[in-house]
Amino acid sequence: MADIKYKKINEDLQKQIKSDRENHRKNPYAFQDENAVRRNMERDKANLWRPVFVRDVEKIMHLPYYNRYADKTQVFSFKNNDDITRRAQHVQIVSRIARNIGAVLGLNLDLIEAAALGHDIGHTPFGHAGERFLNELYHNETNRYFNHNVHSARVLDTIFARNFTMQTLDGVLCHNGEFEQQEYRPNYDKTFEDYDREMEAGYTEGRAAIERLIPATLEGCVVRICDMIAYLGKDRQDAELAGMIEKDYPFTTKAMGKENAMIINNLTVDIIENSYGKDYILLSEESFQDLSKAKEENNRVIYKDNKINAQYNDIIKPMLEELYYKLLSDVKKRDENSILYKHHINPIGSQLMKYQDIDYLQEENNQIVVDYIASMTDDYFIWLHGYLFPESKYKIEYEPYL
Repeated sequence: MADIKYKKINEDLQKQIKSDRENHRKNPYAFQDENAVRRNMERDKANLWRPVFVRDVEKIMHLPYYNRYADKTQVFSFKNNDDITRRAQHVQIVSRIARNIGAVLGLNLDLIEAAALGHDIGHTPFGHAGERFLNELYHNETNRYFNHNVHSARVLDTIFARNFTMQTLDGVLCHNGEFEQQEYRPNYDKTFEDYDREMEAGYTEGRAAIERLIPATLEGCVVRICDMIAYLGKDRQDAELAGMIEKDYPFTTKAMGKENAMIINNLTVDIIENSYGKDYILLSEESFQDLSKAKEENNRVIYKDNKINAQYNDIIKPMLEELYYKLLSDVKKRDENSILYKHHINPIGSQLMKYQDIDYLQEENNQIVVDYIASMTDDYFIWLHGYLFPESKYKIEYEPYL
């Protein structure tokens, strides 16, 4: 680690940025509030105390699903350790890093915050394992795909139908941190019609469509790269807390560093130095190679750990399958006494009726089940499975504090 340091923005660029601020120069590529588009432009009009994207931020923070971030797995599910990251902290870290970068680049910070805080709101319990298992069941039944970024946009735009801006929805849809790029060039001409086509392609084409997604704004591009910055080092930190790796595990990344704080700082500096004044977001070649290497190393050392994946495959997967088909049976029978109705269909239906005249039961049956399961926290999933299947052989035991 001796040759790796905390980087600083080079002095010439620092002087330029300070001069630009003193002369009130604005970034011409930043998204302007007055260009925001909603499905219903007659509602949710901006004012002095609630500008357009502040409204989106507040809509997200007051959704019941926002509360549920606090009990959703980021990576480690079976540890009684309050210092291990949950999804609530992850979205806040993404927002913080993205706002730091956006502030120096002169971007729209409210739009960044809205996209960052909403980007995982449709994520499943039990992290990407839960997402993978739910996708398999949904695809087997419908030939359609489940992806958490598509579902997060669905939560905001359809399940709660809160008339979000296309720019926030697009930032959520296009955030997927699984696909790194060296250069992020926005599709500035994207419309709601384009967004709707991309959403449907996510369902019909799956990963191929997700890989093609390009944010409509620089702000969306910043959130996308910051999703990766936020989890790479933090997951290493959590792996150490979980006892999976030793304190000084020999990760090989160089330019960006190996530990969480240095990774965040050095990639932030790199993005600012290479993106300031441009109409796209750029990483240096050295940092991009490090980013790709870090993802590969995390994947090999952490995400593909045999013990973790055995717990997911041997316990969570069959539990989820049991739940899925029980709930599907209930919705097909229109069993109004079921938990599905009491805890999902009725609350969602009443929420929709407040804002739009939509009959939620007109949704396809599997989609209703997917909506419900994806909305669950880890603990609620465990409770519901135990309630519906008290004799099941599948049980989850958390590692105790002592």
